[in-house]
Amino acid sequence: MPPQTHAPRRTPALADQPADLHALAGDLLTEAGALASRRSARTLTPGAGAPLKQSLLALKAGEQLQEHVAPGPTTLLGITGTVVLSDQRSAVTLTDGVWAACPDGPHTLEAVSDAVVLITVVATSSGEPAAA
Repeated sequence: MPPQTHAPRRTPALADQPADLHALAGDLLTEAGALASRRSARTLTPGAGAPLKQSLLALKAGEQLQEHVAPGPTTLLGITGTVVLSDQRSAVTLTDGVWAACPDGPHTLEAVSDAVVLITVVATSSGEPAAA
C-alpha cells in the first residue's frame, strides 16, 4: 500500500503550555519521512480568530514549497536543518536559530537537508491574516 500523502489534521496545541520545539521537530521529520509529500506540519497556536498563528513545518531534504504568497506578515525561524527562502530578488539560508521575515510577494522554501522551521503569521482582529 502506498504511503499517505499528508498527515491527518490535528487540533492545535494549547498556546499557554510549554513545547519542546526540538522534540516536536524530530517527531515531524519522522512523520514526514513516512508520507508521500515528504513534509509534515503542526499548528502550535490556534488559527481561527487568534491574532497569532504559529506552526512547525518539517521538510525532508530536497523538498520544496512551490511558489506562493504569505497570507499576511510572516516570519520563519530555523529550528533544525537547512532551508533556503527565495524570491525573485534574493535568497536567505535558514539554519538552527536563524530568523527571517518572509517576502511579501511570491516566494519558495526549499529544504537543503531534513529541516524544520517555525512559521509565525500575524492576523488582524477579525481573525483574517493581516494585509501585507
